[in-house]
Amino acid sequence: MKGAHFLVAFLLLVLSSSYVFAYDPSSLQDFCVAINGSKDGVFVNGNFCKDPMIVTADDFSFSGLNIPLNTTNQIGFNITLLNVDTVPGLNTLGIAMARIDYAANGGETPPHTHPRATEMLIVLEGTLYAGFVTSSQPYRLITKVLNAGDAFVIPIGLVHFQFNIGKTNAVAIAAFNSQNPGFLIIANAVFGSNPPINPDVLVKGFQLDKDVVNYLQKKFGDNNN
Repeated sequence: MKGAHFLVAFLLLVLSSSYVFAYDPSSLQDFCVAINGSKDGVFVNGNFCKDPMIVTADDFSFSGLNIPLNTTNQIGFNITLLNVDTVPGLNTLGIAMARIDYAANGGETPPHTHPRATEMLIVLEGTLYAGFVTSSQPYRLITKVLNAGDAFVIPIGLVHFQFNIGKTNAVAIAAFNSQNPGFLIIANAVFGSNPPINPDVLVKGFQLDKDVVNYLQKKFGDNNN
């Protein structure tokens, strides 16, 4: 009898886990165009839905993806993000995209993660050195040099980067299987958190001198302001 109870409990756990580990659940309607307020709307998946009878094509479109952004910053990259904030019709559809511009000779997206999405990167122009690190020891680094027309997949949640090794600007398109993939830059999160992490934690965790930790916290704290 105890065995039967255990089997039932296990089956219930398996069935519930299929919901727990789902990322962006399938919609039960054609669309749910996001609006800021609750007037004439229903709250679904983090946003209120616009009345479908007053939805227009503009809710599903975006212009300007062909326009390069300024990359004259400290890291040498910039992002045009197409998510629910810029294309309201993406709400509940489980997808987002981005155009990424890289400065010549070393522009990069620094080591970061997308906690809620797998990424497909497609290079349109230039040459990128891209890679990710596996989540368990020995923490394998998997990298590839990508040229125009090449694609590279980054599994969900893994630390990854792209670095422009070419002498000209580079452009890539990234696709995500979430309307809100998240973008957590490791250095900014660790050394630029608000409030700051206790330096002693970072000294021990990264095996760094405390003066170095203090310098990095000041540097990345200023960058996040």
